[in-house]
Amino acid sequence: MTDQPFVHLHVHTEYSLLDGFCDIKKLTRRAGDLGMNALAISDHGTMYGVIDFYNACKEVGIKPIIGMEGYITPFDRRMTDRDPTKDRENHHLLLLAMNDTGYKNLMKIASAAQLEGYYYKPRIDKEFLERHSEGIIATSTCLGGQIPGMIMRGNDDGARAIVDWYIQTFGKDRFYLELQHHKLDELAAVNEWLVRSGRKDQVGLVATSDVHYITAEDYDPHDTLLCIQTTALKAEADRMRMSDNSYYLANPEQMWSLFGHINNGEALLNTVRIAEMCDLDLSRKEYHLPVFPVPEGFTSDSFMRHLAEKGLVWRYGDRAYREADLRERLEFEIATIEKMGFATYFLIVWDLCEFARQADIWWNVRGSGAGSVVLYSLGITNIDPIQNNLLFERFLNPGRVTMPDIDMDFPDDRRHEMIAYTSRKYGEDKVAAIITFGTLGAKAAVRDVGRALGVDLALVNQAARLIPTEPKPKPVHDYVEGNPDLKKLYGSNEAIKQVIDTAAHLQGVSRHASTHAAGVIVADQPLVEYLPLHRQTKETDDAGALKQVTQFPMETCEAIGLLKIDFLGLSTLTYLRRACDLIARHHGIRYSMDNIPYRPTGDPTQDGMLRETFAMLGRGETVGVFQLESSGMQSMLRDMKPSKFENIVAGVSLYRPGPLEFIPQYNARMHGREQVEYLHPKLADILDETYGIIVYQEQIMQIGQQLFGYSLGEADLMRRAVSKKKKADLEKHRTIFTEKGPEYGVNTDTAGKIFDQIEFFANYGFNKSHAADYAVITVQTAYLKCHYPAEYMAALLSTYFDDAVKVTTFLAECKRLDIPILPPDINESQLDFDIQPLIDGRRGIRFGLAAIKNAGVGALTMLIHERETGGRFRDLADFASRVDLRHVGKRTVEMLVKVGAFSAMGSRSQLVAALDRLVSFSADQHRAREVGQISLFGDVMSASNDDLLSKLPKIEEVSNRSMLEWERELLGIYVSSHPIDEFLTALQGANVITSHDVLNADGALHEKPVRYAGLVSSVRKLVTKSGDMMAVVKLEDRLGAVDAVLFPKMWDRFKEFFEETGEVVLVSGRLDLGRGEPQIQIEGVTQEFEMAVGDSAALIPTYADAEPIWMEGEEDFSEPNMPAAPQPAAPAFTAPPPPPAPAASAEPPGFDALPPLDEDGMVFDDAPLESLEAPPPPSKLVRVRFWRSGSEERDRWRLTKLVGEINAFFGRDHYEIVVIEAGAPTHVLRFNGKTTQCCDALLRKIEKLEGVEIEIQEESGIAATGR
Repeated sequence: MTDQPFVHLHVHTEYSLLDGFCDIKKLTRRAGDLGMNALAISDHGTMYGVIDFYNACKEVGIKPIIGMEGYITPFDRRMTDRDPTKDRENHHLLLLAMNDTGYKNLMKIASAAQLEGYYYKPRIDKEFLERHSEGIIATSTCLGGQIPGMIMRGNDDGARAIVDWYIQTFGKDRFYLELQHHKLDELAAVNEWLVRSGRKDQVGLVATSDVHYITAEDYDPHDTLLCIQTTALKAEADRMRMSDNSYYLANPEQMWSLFGHINNGEALLNTVRIAEMCDLDLSRKEYHLPVFPVPEGFTSDSFMRHLAEKGLVWRYGDRAYREADLRERLEFEIATIEKMGFATYFLIVWDLCEFARQADIWWNVRGSGAGSVVLYSLGITNIDPIQNNLLFERFLNPGRVTMPDIDMDFPDDRRHEMIAYTSRKYGEDKVAAIITFGTLGAKAAVRDVGRALGVDLALVNQAARLIPTEPKPKPVHDYVEGNPDLKKLYGSNEAIKQVIDTAAHLQGVSRHASTHAAGVIVADQPLVEYLPLHRQTKETDDAGALKQVTQFPMETCEAIGLLKIDFLGLSTLTYLRRACDLIARHHGIRYSMDNIPYRPTGDPTQDGMLRETFAMLGRGETVGVFQLESSGMQSMLRDMKPSKFENIVAGVSLYRPGPLEFIPQYNARMHGREQVEYLHPKLADILDETYGIIVYQEQIMQIGQQLFGYSLGEADLMRRAVSKKKKADLEKHRTIFTEKGPEYGVNTDTAGKIFDQIEFFANYGFNKSHAADYAVITVQTAYLKCHYPAEYMAALLSTYFDDAVKVTTFLAECKRLDIPILPPDINESQLDFDIQPLIDGRRGIRFGLAAIKNAGVGALTMLIHERETGGRFRDLADFASRVDLRHVGKRTVEMLVKVGAFSAMGSRSQLVAALDRLVSFSADQHRAREVGQISLFGDVMSASNDDLLSKLPKIEEVSNRSMLEWERELLGIYVSSHPIDEFLTALQGANVITSHDVLNADGALHEKPVRYAGLVSSVRKLVTKSGDMMAVVKLEDRLGAVDAVLFPKMWDRFKEFFEETGEVVLVSGRLDLGRGEPQIQIEGVTQEFEMAVGDSAALIPTYADAEPIWMEGEEDFSEPNMPAAPQPAAPAFTAPPPPPAPAASAEPPGFDALPPLDEDGMVFDDAPLESLEAPPPPSKLVRVRFWRSGSEERDRWRLTKLVGEINAFFGRDHYEIVVIEAGAPTHVLRFNGKTTQCCDALLRKIEKLEGVEIEIQEESGIAATGR
């Protein structure tokens, strides 16, 4: 402890966003190291970090003082005033809470400033401060305060009047004049005035350091932070900056050296006095659950029990009376809930579900709540925890008293109704959204710092791309050490070194505030009694957006005992409900989440339909099916061939990083190709469902319970502890396994092996309750798609109409399913996509008008209402006379015309030209009707369609290209046709694949040569690690879009084809299935489509491509059962394994995940030239000697790969393959009409294949030989 006492009372943490640079834990540790026994927090206008600060101070044994540097209006203005000429001025005001009353007043001040007084800054006025001054200490603060402002303007009387007001409001014991010492010209005069005033008025002085960073060395990174805040360049002279490097946490000795001479250190000693006056305890923890009204004669506990017991009978029928285990489970859960005091919470959620049921709002409970029989009996969850072997202790553990999470999904278009109901039920002042804070990650810090320092953007992006995006980020210097390319860049470029070093200081700093996507806080009292409130963090038109947001983040809200309810928006429920509405309308069958089957029901018809559903899943036909849409999932399902619900639960649990590698084993065991083995017979009951593989967290808990004597609650704690990999916990539980195992029939050696398995799987085991709950929705969506495809696809299109990528994918799926898509039509379309029966018996999907951009849903609703009540529109005159286009607007009609919604009434060109006249005609009609002329003169004012258009000149219809551009602009997609259509005829016979082929390719096609024709819809240029330019191009056809990559040499060669989007190109290249989503590595580009057809060799070679010329006396070696010959000694040969399937990933990596470019690998030096024209006469012969391996299957694969490599190079050279067996040539395979390009890249490719030798034959003889 220092001999010169001092306490910092003016401190800005990182929660003074992009202004303060004090990490709270580092700040409090530093204060402790400096021997201080107290410390204050005083962030700008908010209390975001006060609880974190309080806890951090307690951890290091210093006293926390809670405060805020707020903003107050000039005394003649009110906090509600918004005059831009008068109210942009505000003044700083330092406030510190002395006790609980002061803390509550401080929260009210912080809340009112945000909710009522915000105008450029969160402000209060003197009247509000006066009403909430009790328990608060105030100071005159920095030069931004009212009193220093008056002093600097030379207004002594004004300054003295303000001092008098503060003395009168706070008293001399709670108001202080604040002295600071920084290199500011005005500060010396202000301090001198304050010292004189203090002596005269007997007002205490207090010394502060206006701390914005922790040490003097933090000045430079803090200065960069200010540049990020203001988007200024650090090199700019005229920008916001601190006056010097003195705004740090100075030690007491430094502060005494600055202020000790003033009144014998009065300003320093008063800091200690203030600290002693502040005595606030925020450590107490109690729950503040809303008061739930229960019927007379009930308590919350008894009413929940009453509902649960009734619900048990509702759910289980006679079993509720007959099965003792069922009643025991219910009793155990109820007793646990009552003991923990959470009955009210369960009733609140039950009430929300009851409202949703009455309002016909669908919902789902995600997470571990599905493991509760009480929740199932209350009708909150919809999956039977007994039937699905789900555990209550995974949801609510008696040994770990924390508020349970019942996370609820609602349709994203009705979520706001649930929030509005909650607000009405419990009171607007008791309900708030939750704030969140975005922090500077390593990648973002590098980019932000690079911009602030003015470093070349391409260079900064190059460095940033070498930093991975990870769920658990590491310090940026760890990425430098772990990435040779980034390390090289860091070591060789001084500018990047400075960027990364500065970013290392800023990484993790809070950058901005936003609102949690789902969480809502509900309390028993107005929330301002428990925490400070904030205005909405952004402007929003969301009807469900709450006006107030907590200033504390979610974890802090829960830590102080507030109830959080997650209202999650799930679009799946939206399109599921829409599909069921369409099915009811068109088939008369009413489905809901309660009756769409996912397990056999005993009804022969439904069970047969369910079998067909699983068969569809086994074919991988899962576009639009919840959780199963990715190509990796489709591939997994084709291998799995699921036949029951449990397979889907396991599949979605295994398809994640980590357990992904066990999918082949699961499938092999499921289909009997591999025997299931258990380390102990007791594991069979637990792991039988997943064929001996630990998949679920609940299985780990059951193993602990049944084989080693844990209770399920203890087993859950064991699972959590083991997953954290702490050595002490691992040793503790391993000892329990080996010691307790023999008591339960498990020997020590086996117990150790079982623990090894648990230790491995604890990291990867999935929450079965969540997996099962979501798997129900998965199977239900698949069921509807399988049996009501038109309705299901229409619902998907209505839900995602503004997502062009999804709409394109869904339209391609409609084409595959033979569902016609009908364009928008003013007489046929509804707002949403709808079903329209066709003459040929098929059921088409009519485009919804709401999908038209800029048309306005309100205006469209008026049009549809008029059509529904008055009948179809006969012609333009009828439309204009019935619909008041003054209200609908010309723009809406124009959008409808351009997408073809009026095509039955005239050409688009004529209708666009007639718009002004049409609108004028409509206005005349409706004005006349308003004054009664129509009723007096009947049809005299009417006009026919011909009259309306008769004076218009004959106009040719707009070009097909223009119509398509209109459709793309207004619908996001092409509807009537596609720009690629005009080239399809020319490409007949060119072996061109489609985007559907690419996106559904299996592993066998990895690295196979392909051709693809598509429209260039986007070009993303990138810089490689060596500074070369490359690009990722999105190429779109009728069925979707694929990414195509041009590495640097290919980009240099073909970039002119991609200068403008909208061009149609034919590319050749290799299919790359190893990076998540399939893509094409481009090796050739052309727009000479007719010429390309002449070079349309099959792109995946087979032996049918070759014309064998047999050596005398030999048979075709491709016949089966050919005896193996011994390997010749010549070229050493190791048979390669079959080509690996592409590594799957639950989350496809971005382009940053591409491996480093390699001149011998990714980039072909002399790859295909500019066009795919028919080659001129050959000038070389490429002869490849091919040694047989003794394995027919391997040789077939090797030969196919060899021919594929040769065919990938387009050129004018012929080739042949000489097959060598037992040291002698047996066959010569000649490929008539096939050519290649003899180049270094081809030689390198073939040299990589073992067991082959290549020579180049020219007119003069052998030119080159390679092996």
